Amino acid sequence: MAWFVKIEEGIVDKSTFDKYVSAHKAYVRDLIAKGHQARSGYWGKLGGGMLLFQAASMDEAQALVAQDPLVQNGCVKYQLHEWRVVVE
Repeated sequence: MAWFVKIEEGIVDKSTFDKYVSAHKAYVRDLIAKGHQARSGYWGKLGGGMLLFQAASMDEAQALVAQDPLVQNGCVKYQLHEWRVVVE
């Protein structure tokens, strides 16, 4: 499977964003349970965050990102990129 990264920026106020954080964490845990090797976190100073995960294709990656509660509830704008690992 290929690696993908969703780089996101919050676009709602913190109280609205925080309503969906628990659901987002559950979504990431579900990705992990399904073998997508997901990792999620936020930037220390800049705001926004990143989701790193594996998927079979860009189409699958887009479908997975569309299921993220932060995306579904309009909390973030994001870019999705395939990340090609050079050194492990």
